[in-house]
Amino acid sequence: MNAILRPADRRGHGNHGWLDSRHTFSFAHYYDPAHMGFRALRVINDDIVKPGAGFATHGHRDMEIVSYVVSGALAHADSAGNEELIRRGDVQVMSAGTGIRHSEYNASRQDDVRFLQIWIVPAAEGLEPAYGQRAIPEADKRNRLALLAGPPASGAALTIHQDAYVHASLLEAGRTISHSLGAGRGAWIQVVDGAITVNGTAMTTGDGLAVEDVGSIDIKAETEAEFLLFDLA
Repeated sequence: MNAILRPADRRGHGNHGWLDSRHTFSFAHYYDPAHMGFRALRVINDDIVKPGAGFATHGHRDMEIVSYVVSGALAHADSAGNEELIRRGDVQVMSAGTGIRHSEYNASRQDDVRFLQIWIVPAAEGLEPAYGQRAIPEADKRNRLALLAGPPASGAALTIHQDAYVHASLLEAGRTISHSLGAGRGAWIQVVDGAITVNGTAMTTGDGLAVEDVGSIDIKAETEAEFLLFDLA
């Protein structure tokens, strides 16, 4: 097995007052040529946005953008006319394609919002922009892997245009779940909260782990834990 740990305290960090952001991979003013992404996974930003603050309208193209809200609520608006509130446990996918403009704001005037912003490079450029959002019940993630996003016909809650599968889990302390990894594929595990052990490698909040050349991934919760697992071609 080939496993490389990305410790939480080694990530890039930007504190802008209204936004406290941790960058697993190079992003904006944080650049590290050793951490440019993993396979098609390009960005994982762990963002905390202050009450009433947010990202003003800006544009993207040719990127699959997945947002996973950990706490609070995020208000979304885009140039395709979508206006949504994304709450704890909700997942949003925005396929930027030929171009889309959007804004994201903390919907609360009292509480922070924390969410993971994830970018996945699509298999093709110039696609039609698209938007999707789903509430994933906690029961669907409890001691199992819930498939949040995946390619068409994958059975995922939301579609992305890449041979990539985004799973989430809420694992009770002492419980173990396994995931089979196909030949030639790689996985990235990102700990949202808590402590887990992945094939013997200890991880805690904010840690990431790249795993390759292994048939099965065994994940044990050392505490109550929430994590994402990306299965990538």
